Amino acid sequence: MNPPKCDDLDYIHFLIAAQRVFTCTEAARCPPEGEEAPAHDAFTRLLQRQPPDTEALWQEAKEFVDLKRGLLILDDTTLDKPYAQKMELVTYHWSGKHQRVVKGIALLTLLWTDGKALIPCDFRVYDKPQGGKTKNEHFREMLQKARERGFCPEDVLMDSWYSSLENLKLIASFGWRFLTRLQSNRLVNPDGCGNVPIRQVEIPAEGRIVHLRGFGFVKVFRTVSPEGDAEYWATNDLTMREAKRKELEKAGWGIEIYHRGLKQCTGVERAQVRKAVSILRHVLLALRAFLRLEVYRLRTGVSGECGA
Repeated sequence: MNPPKCDDLDYIHFLIAAQRVFTCTEAARCPPEGEEAPAHDAFTRLLQRQPPDTEALWQEAKEFVDLKRGLLILDDTTLDKPYAQKMELVTYHWSGKHQRVVKGIALLTLLWTDGKALIPCDFRVYDKPQGGKTKNEHFREMLQKARERGFCPEDVLMDSWYSSLENLKLIASFGWRFLTRLQSNRLVNPDGCGNVPIRQVEIPAEGRIVHLRGFGFVKVFRTVSPEGDAEYWATNDLTMREAKRKELEKAGWGIEIYHRGLKQCTGVERAQVRKAVSILRHVLLALRAFLRLEVYRLRTGVSGECGA
């Protein structure tokens, strides 16, 4: 059997170099011309190989993380696919960017950061309509994998979507601390007299320790968003101060910077393929391309619009 004429690295280099068009035909035009130059079919076959294992991303990322410090941030983003007709994995999702439900692919990422580096360590693609796992099941699976890999983060950060009791209990069972937003209707017991929605609780600037129904004691904070909406936060670190919460909130924005850089610099949304296997491999290689750009930014200070 003849060896493949292109490999993962060839496609990653194409993703970094390309600006607007991210097709296999365009990828075949990038290498220098010659007898060994791969045809577009070679790149098509590359994307159609067996479904990718996210271990390939971790093997590259682990060199740039400190397992015993830093933060783990988990969140999802929607890869826009407004014109997709017969593309697998494409369903309807809420988009924070568009502030409405849009057609696209839901990508979940586990990101490690020390406040400077933004290192994607694991990812999942949500495919519940086809019998796949829920977002929260993917969330717990990535946390389990992170623990197996030796992570012991200072804190785990996530949005209110991932603040279910099962998720919070899993993090606490690892001996890890978390900081998460809570919906305003989450029930807490502030004074031992019964559960009430958290929006009805008086919370001083430095936070208040309450009993979160089904979980246990947490410290909650109340902030006001730029739009004037009240936001509620909870942590199992009962000694946390408002200054620390604010610092962690700022660090948590790193995943939004990562989402922007991934979409702007790697063409993760633009693969013109239909099969799930090809989409998943394209996403994996796009994350590996982002990782190279992020490492370059950290070493040179040149961002190229990726990273902070």
